[in-house]
Amino acid sequence: MKPKTKAQELGFLSRDFAVAKDKKNWLALFDENAIVQDPIGKSPLDPTGNGHQGIDAIEKFYDTVIANGDIEFNILESIPCANECANYAQIVNRVGDVQIETKMIVIYRINSNNKIESLRAFWDYQKMEDQLNAILSSQGLT
Repeated sequence: MKPKTKAQELGFLSRDFAVAKDKKNWLALFDENAIVQDPIGKSPLDPTGNGHQGIDAIEKFYDTVIANGDIEFNILESIPCANECANYAQIVNRVGDVQIETKMIVIYRINSNNKIESLRAFWDYQKMEDQLNAILSSQGLT
């Protein structure tokens, strides 16, 4: 899928760099004051629900969440609008023998410097945790 806007292009690159485990180039997509909310709201990945703001916090998010799995990130539909892009995606994350599937909507907003200023991912953390618990239970690991 060829990007129609800069926001869509950066959204696709964010996906590509995350899948490739290219931390340096993934971080370079973001403005120094950017915010990542993945998922939106409070979760064990973001106990305050305020997101990960600034490059240092975003790097810590990368090291904690993205770096630990083998991610397959399929964009099912992408809708660019002005300086934003909404991607409907399915992610498969494998950690060892465990595979978790999650559908999500990821909204990227870029600034006038063509950097991502906001990445907001809408997905159900509890549903993901339920999948993980069912897998671990079936393997006798809980």
